[in-house]
Amino acid sequence: MARLFGTDGVRGIANKELTPELAFRLGWAATTYFGRHSKCQPTILIGRDTRLSGPMLEAALAAGICAAGGKAVLLGVVPTPAVAYLTHSCKAQAGAVISASHNPYPDNGIKFFAGTGYKLPDEVEDQLEELVLSCDEKGGKRPTGAQVGTIEPGHELLDRYLDYLAGTIKGDLQGLRVVLDCANGAAFEAAPRILERLGAEVTVLYNQPDGININEGCGSTHLDALQREVLRQKAHVGIANDGDADRCLVVDEKGNIVDGDQIMVICALALLRQGKLKEHTLVATVMSNLGLHQAIRKEGGTVVVTPVGDRYVLEAMRASGFSLGGEQSGHIIFRQFSTTGDGILTALQLLANLKESGKAMSELAGVMTRFPQVLVNVRVGTKEGWQDNEAICEAIEKAEAVLGEEGRILVRASGTEKLIRVMAEGPVQEQLDSLAQEVATVIDREQA
Repeated sequence: MARLFGTDGVRGIANKELTPELAFRLGWAATTYFGRHSKCQPTILIGRDTRLSGPMLEAALAAGICAAGGKAVLLGVVPTPAVAYLTHSCKAQAGAVISASHNPYPDNGIKFFAGTGYKLPDEVEDQLEELVLSCDEKGGKRPTGAQVGTIEPGHELLDRYLDYLAGTIKGDLQGLRVVLDCANGAAFEAAPRILERLGAEVTVLYNQPDGININEGCGSTHLDALQREVLRQKAHVGIANDGDADRCLVVDEKGNIVDGDQIMVICALALLRQGKLKEHTLVATVMSNLGLHQAIRKEGGTVVVTPVGDRYVLEAMRASGFSLGGEQSGHIIFRQFSTTGDGILTALQLLANLKESGKAMSELAGVMTRFPQVLVNVRVGTKEGWQDNEAICEAIEKAEAVLGEEGRILVRASGTEKLIRVMAEGPVQEQLDSLAQEVATVIDREQA
């Protein structure tokens, strides 16, 4: 049997792969596991995004929690990082998020946070999986009478999260004109409220979720509408979240995209000036642009590089106590304030820097010169053994020799699909196109 938990919880098409029955078993398993380590009735907070399948899975998950004798607190539609924060703040035993992030609406997912507010390590997920199987096969241990669990509303707890966010910046955001794209997702209530509360003049896009329009032509993966509206409104900045609001991308006053790398550089340099960037170090993945490395080194900082995935970024941050890290996609972790990526928190930190600087967003983003990047996805018969293939290694080495110290070739296998990705980065676009395609052609031939 394939592992139930993937890189970010349990995912699948709702009511087909991720069924109410599975959600029930996950609720029972989580309550059983965390109840073993609790002296009181285990409490699990549940938050969800705006997908049509969300209430169905929420009901099933809550029923599973109750069937194991736990207390399910229903937060309603809230950002993923809100669940992480509130789980720790409310001293709950665990938190659960029902969301498939930036995926289309038929998909959904369930992932858990520990009482610390951090995502679960693999070994805990493995134990949950064993409990899910035992519930499936044996029905699981079920309390009766007064020991049956309870369900409580918890939507008012969103205010606690917003209060916390407001306290992460000094002063207010008065004078800033902001266009906000909520992706018809989990940020549709929280993000406008906190920006307006802090005094920003806000134009809100895509905050009318209907269950099926989450991420549909909007949000951090579709920035065209945001770019147009920023120019039309003559706004200082545009902010876009993804479906569960753990990511943030930006559009400057000229309509140009400011990606996660540029956001990290802006915030890292601000922290560096304040003496708050631990060991003058930023954590980024192998996919981050060479321009990020140059900008940080120019100011006397260092970049620690991790594999792709926010979990690897966070592992490196926790291991060494680093304060800031993230991904080009806009999944950014401010460890002083959060245990996970938080798109609204990221927006607030960036906007606070924007106001304090008195500069335009384009000028702030201009501290990093973004090198052209080319990404070619090669569909292969097998992902195995490419690292040891002589022809592939030779093609990579040849391309690297052409680029020299001014660029790089990065080849990696997809974690979820039969794809090998070839990324070329350097100063000349045409050269990158040619080199990436040459390497891709060899991979296509050798890994068919």
